[in-house]
Amino acid sequence: MNLIKAIDLGKGESVVFVGAGGKTSTMFALAKELEKPVILTATTHLGAWQSGLADVHYIVQQPEDIDENLLTKGGKILFTGPEGDDQRLHGLAGETLAKLQSICKDNNLNLLIEGDGARQRAIKAPAEYEPVIPMGVDRVILLAGLSALGKPLVETYVHRPEIFSSITGLALTNPIRVCDVIQLLESKDGGLKGIPIGSEKILFLNQADDDVLSSKGGRIARRLTGTYDRILIGSIEQPGSTGYIQSVYSQTAGVILAAGGSERLQRPKQLLDWYGKPFIRQVAETALEAGLAPLIVITGANHDQVTKALSGLPVQIHLNPNWKNGQSTSVRLGINAVSEKCDSALFLLCDQPQLPSQLIIELLDRFRQNRMTITAPMVDGQRGNPLLFSREAFSALAKITGDRGGRTLINLFKVDWLPWIDGRILLDVDKPGDYERLLKSYSISE
Repeated sequence: MNLIKAIDLGKGESVVFVGAGGKTSTMFALAKELEKPVILTATTHLGAWQSGLADVHYIVQQPEDIDENLLTKGGKILFTGPEGDDQRLHGLAGETLAKLQSICKDNNLNLLIEGDGARQRAIKAPAEYEPVIPMGVDRVILLAGLSALGKPLVETYVHRPEIFSSITGLALTNPIRVCDVIQLLESKDGGLKGIPIGSEKILFLNQADDDVLSSKGGRIARRLTGTYDRILIGSIEQPGSTGYIQSVYSQTAGVILAAGGSERLQRPKQLLDWYGKPFIRQVAETALEAGLAPLIVITGANHDQVTKALSGLPVQIHLNPNWKNGQSTSVRLGINAVSEKCDSALFLLCDQPQLPSQLIIELLDRFRQNRMTITAPMVDGQRGNPLLFSREAFSALAKITGDRGGRTLINLFKVDWLPWIDGRILLDVDKPGDYERLLKSYSISE
């Protein structure tokens, strides 16, 4: 996918690029995708030779040098200070940078800023004085080159290897491991250094140029999901057929709908037995095993018993006092409970304890690769559960009424169907005989 979709960048928003492993290339690649004009600058230094990547280059030294008319005279417009003796362009700072930010915001223009240097190394550890990230930016994208993995911790591959060693404990000249990169990126003295409160934190694991590096990138991303708002894996130098980004990791909430009164079944379906556990506990444990977080359980009828059945599990329980008014009331309550940090949510039903964690994992992987509004399983032409919704669908979910759920949105948005072979995921328990049928399909006796 392209960079705009991967980071969900809106018109008029600003982005700062820091780290190493393709920072400048990524900034100009994003600029190429954005609606023109797009404004670029730096807060530290930029190689003089890199100014040729812009369509127009203005050298400014004071706020008065920046005029709104200059922002419309090209496609990719670069603003920097003058060139120094070292063939590097000085960055903008203070009132000059603040004026550029203000003008871009007022004119609804995207502003892309390079916030530190890395001397073209694959990965870096920041010095005390960097990165230089101005307040008020919408996104901060930290780059790290996966090509550093397996290489010795020396200046050839790492900018400031001594600081890298201090943060991670890895001795100089030793090969860099996945665990070392994770430790660097989750450190407040490393990858998280200097990111302003309120700015979205995005990690771009670049240089995923083969399957081995992509797999290692996935290991890093799974570990750091939640630390960063989004984690991209891809390659700027070797983009795939659909763009620079192979997959996007982000936090996906789980919502279990368990509020119904089971009128037709005439006994609480949430508490039916599945291999010695109540249905609701089995569904919750499966969701947690698959990595959904936070996990939200919407209760209603039999609230106390359902809560007891979930004892000891890291779940958020929300009582729906209006459960008798239909499933839509639980859907709305669930979507409103999803954290702002989550840009997707997967809805599970309490009467499907047979769903394997692998199904959820594959739905998550599918969403990471395609980022469609809805992702769902399909068995021999039949739609199945669970349904995974991107944040794009949240407002529509919040408007559902009556005894209806998320399936009502399937005709409103594009759906990415995941082929699934095991038809038993289509079974649920609504009326007498369904429970026995489900048990029989798994050779279980009631």
